Parts: sequence; C-alpha cells; structure tokens
Amino acid sequence: MNFNIDLHSHTIASSHAYSTIGEYVAFAKSKGIVMFANTDHGPAVPDGAHRWHFGNLKVVPHIFDNVAVLRGIEANILESGQIDMDVPILNQLDIVLAGLHPNLTPTDSDTHTKLLIKVIKSGLVDVISHPGDIRYPYDEQAFLECAKENNVAIEINSSSDVNSRFNSKERCIRIGRMAAKIGNIISIGSDAHICHYLGNFENAIDTLEKAGIKEEQIINRSAKSVLDFLSSRGHSNLQDIKNHFGL
Repeated sequence: MNFNIDLHSHTIASSHAYSTIGEYVAFAKSKGIVMFANTDHGPAVPDGAHRWHFGNLKVVPHIFDNVAVLRGIEANILESGQIDMDVPILNQLDIVLAGLHPNLTPTDSDTHTKLLIKVIKSGLVDVISHPGDIRYPYDEQAFLECAKENNVAIEINSSSDVNSRFNSKERCIRIGRMAAKIGNIISIGSDAHICHYLGNFENAIDTLEKAGIKEEQIINRSAKSVLDFLSSRGHSNLQDIKNHFGL
C-alpha cells in the first residue's frame, strides 16, 4: 500500500507540536504528499488551540503551493459526550476528528462506550482518532457497528504505540481485524507533531496489513475518495480542492 494523503497533523497551534502550516506544506511538496489535514487539538486539553484558531482557519488557502490543505480539528471528547468546539465553527471546517484524550480521566468500559457512541451519533464528527488507546477500554464491537451505521471513519494512527499510547499495537490490530469484517470506513493519519513525520505511515500500514483491511475501505487511497467521503458527511466548501484535482 502507498498513500500520499495524510488526514491527521498538528502545528505549533498545539504547543507540544513544532512546525507551522507553511513548513508542513513545504515538506509535503518535497515528499509528493498531495493533500493533508491540519487537525490541531481542541481547547479542552491544556495546550490545545484557542477556539479563535479554528474560527479563523478560513484564511488558510485550500491550495497552498500546489498542496491541498484541509482545515480541521482533532476535538476532545468531554464527559458530557460532547466535543470541545461549538457547532458554528465546526460547520466551517473541512474535517473533524475526535478522540479520547487526557482531559478525560479513564473510568470504565461502559462509560467510554456510551461516550463514543454519543459522539458518533451526534453527526458532528467525521473520524474517531486513535481508537486503540489502551487507557480507554470500551465495547469495540458496538463502537465499530455504530461507526459503520453512521458513516463515521475509524482511524488507524501511525503514532499509536508511541509516546503516551505505548503498548497499543495489539489492540489496534484487533480493532482493525474487526473493522475489516464489519466493513468500516478507515482513515489513516500520521498524527505528525513535526512536519518531517507527515506521511509516515509505516506503522499504520503494518497494522492495516496484519488486520486484513482492504484498500477500498481506506479513504486516503485517493483524493477523490477523501473528498467524496467528506461530501457525504455534509462538508460543502470543498469545490476549490475538487477543481485542483480535476474532480
């Protein structure tokens, strides 16, 4: 498998990341990455970006030095089952990721399952990020079936089993195998926190192959499949990117 689209990255707007959007674009161009999503952390984590950051992403060109840039967020799931960004701003974005992060103290499988299902059914989130995080047990079957029913993608994250998510690899493969059987839509992301990691899918591809996920399940397989998926999710401000790719 070979992918030149990355749907998960962080800039210096998330202060534990180390590159600007411009640096990401330059690196993407040098490596043949044709599209990436800028998905900084929402404000519920201590160093997440302010809501104004996301409200002003409209100033970022969709086509930046011949690289397509999706304006997005990696939101944080809250104890209420909501996410940490208000709907008017979410409606301006091109892609919305959400995941369980340390703003949420781990409790038990039933609680985590209910939170994930509520977020999926909200209609506000396109991709559930790094669902293999072992700190948060949940009913994986119910989660995957709900995601498929609601046209929400499941992320295979190339940074899982590193940093705070050590030892998540086995669970990622298990979830991937279940997703292969259920037929979930899959998104892959580097979860880059510095531009030089953008498009680094080595770990994700290893998980995909071990899980037996088919290429047709993966939205990153082409610009058209990404844009078709986002359009199916109600994102309508994508015409300039579609024009760029002749779609």
